[in-house]
Amino acid sequence: MEHFISFDDITPTEMNELLNLAADLKYQTQNRISHHILKGRTLGMIFAKSSTRTRVSFEVGMYQLGGHSLYLNSQDIQLGRGESVRDTAKVLSRFIDGIMIRTFSHSDVEDLAKFGSVPIINGLTDLMHPCQALADLMTIQEHKCNLKGLKLAYFGDGNNVANSLLHACTKAGMHIAVASPDGYKCDARCVSEASEQAVDTGGSVLLTEDPFEAAEGADVIYTDTWVSMGQESEKAERVRIFMPYQVNAGIMDRAAEDAIFLHCLPAYRGYEVTSEVIDGPKSVVWDEAENRLHAQKAVLVKLLR
Repeated sequence: MEHFISFDDITPTEMNELLNLAADLKYQTQNRISHHILKGRTLGMIFAKSSTRTRVSFEVGMYQLGGHSLYLNSQDIQLGRGESVRDTAKVLSRFIDGIMIRTFSHSDVEDLAKFGSVPIINGLTDLMHPCQALADLMTIQEHKCNLKGLKLAYFGDGNNVANSLLHACTKAGMHIAVASPDGYKCDARCVSEASEQAVDTGGSVLLTEDPFEAAEGADVIYTDTWVSMGQESEKAERVRIFMPYQVNAGIMDRAAEDAIFLHCLPAYRGYEVTSEVIDGPKSVVWDEAENRLHAQKAVLVKLLR
């Protein structure tokens, strides 16, 4: 494991190692057991997109691991003034031990890995969000004990979160159903890769425009905001298109009786999910948010130790 850019880059064994390590680190954190595994290590954090969970969880994670983090706003470094990703990668590699980047273009992350000489972590791109998916698997495992054979149903835009969930779920031997309207499907390459992977792990992939078909018997119900950063001008149109995919009591009734609800946040009640669901007894979104910290610490330890 040299980088964490996509779930497609790691093996099922490496994924399980990350989940087990994340659970150990969470236990130590909650019991105030010091684990300065990365003492003397420095992580550079490039943010072309603003963030709450990603920035705080990585900064706190590096602190708890005994290391140091540097917040690098793209407008504060030469990358934002036209310096190439290639040159940025080469320069930063001489100063720091790893780079986490949250940006728009997925190719920028791949170029950092190609031209730099330190581990690269994908904090989010328009194509994928693997750190979120790892925290999601950790949360599901905590509440369901096992992953293999479970069904996750995702509703709404086939975006970066959905793409990474396709990879993550099929790598874990899970069944994933994605309900999204025509024109807002998941990336075709991600669907193909996940489908091929499912053959080896016993999972499956279902793409449908019927939200009730996706929800049928699901162990995990998942949704995300309909309007991602940079799509604000499309809000009215997106609300009209996605309203049939809202996660509400009707969707939850189709799921398994002990189903849990996940949302990567930020959430907009009354749009992609009702207050009744996200604030209800089946919601585990706050565990999910916390697990971003522990899951990412596992990635940091694996790459930077």
